[in-house]
Amino acid sequence: MNILHLEASSGWGGQEMRILRESQGMRQNGCQVILGVMKKGLLVEKARQAGFTVYELDFYKRGWIATFVRLLQIIRRHKIDLVNTHSSLDSWIGGVAARMCQAKVVRTRHLSGTIKPGWNSKLLYGSLADFVVTTCESIIPMICTQSGKPRDLCLSVATGVDPEKIVYQEEDRVRFRESLKVRKDQILVGTACFMRSWKGIEDFLRAADQLRENDKIRWVIIGGGHAETYMRKAKDLNLDGIVSFTGHLENPFPALAALDVFALLSTANEGVSQAILQAAYLGKPLVATGTGGLGEVCIHGTSGMRVDPFSPSQVANAVCKLAANSSLRSSLGEAAKDLVMRKFTWKETLLQMECVYKKVLSL
Repeated sequence: MNILHLEASSGWGGQEMRILRESQGMRQNGCQVILGVMKKGLLVEKARQAGFTVYELDFYKRGWIATFVRLLQIIRRHKIDLVNTHSSLDSWIGGVAARMCQAKVVRTRHLSGTIKPGWNSKLLYGSLADFVVTTCESIIPMICTQSGKPRDLCLSVATGVDPEKIVYQEEDRVRFRESLKVRKDQILVGTACFMRSWKGIEDFLRAADQLRENDKIRWVIIGGGHAETYMRKAKDLNLDGIVSFTGHLENPFPALAALDVFALLSTANEGVSQAILQAAYLGKPLVATGTGGLGEVCIHGTSGMRVDPFSPSQVANAVCKLAANSSLRSSLGEAAKDLVMRKFTWKETLLQMECVYKKVLSL
């Protein structure tokens, strides 16, 4: 099977990481994988370092004609069977080029945000795609409705975690708690993310504010991003000594392992978050919204406690309940880990994607 991945994004985030990891996995399974990436995109060098043939392309409107011609050449030169597109610009150009070369097309939608109705959706997810892969279940009905794509030609394939890479030393876990001056009798509630406006950080801070009188609960925010905005907010709320900020951690696993409760309060755009899967694998009870794919991991009463977006009072109530009941924390954490091992490992991701590719080639 000869596969061409196209990516018009020039950044390096979860979407690009998945493309590279999936390419490596499919190569190990005997496929030839080629990548066409936005010129000077950060994925270019990383993919080349991993040993892939990478073509730098200009997916912007000003260069689309030259890119289209070059794609026709690439598809024919490498005898591409299937083109996997990942962003809007590459889906347009790549979809048409694949159609002209009689190659199959898989469109992977990485975001859970809404899709505008109209001819754009009907083409990108309908005529120019043989199959649509999403990273969470919640967006599939919208795609089917707006594109006319049959339900059996859409599938949610979450970006699973690799248990062998989620490792830490016990002394590092203990050292992390000590660095925050968390007492042994205190419950540490944490979130981990690249801080953006829709990650629910303000709701996290407001929940901490509501429970400021509870000396048994401490809070920590793990990750970088727009940290200054939320550090100012924490200062305005006088949360010094209650909420800590770690900044970006190259190895977040000792910090995640040090938590007693993991919260992710996203209000938009979320797929199945890597952070919530990592925390679940580490056996942490979850407090999360149902945004995007979070509800697939935080199953209310089973692996965690579900709250509504923009609801710090619900967050505070859930945290209080968990803080007061160690057996509940233990049972929810065990169920969370079991769920990851059954449904959300990277091995399962590759298996599902390989099945998708084989199904598409048989259409």
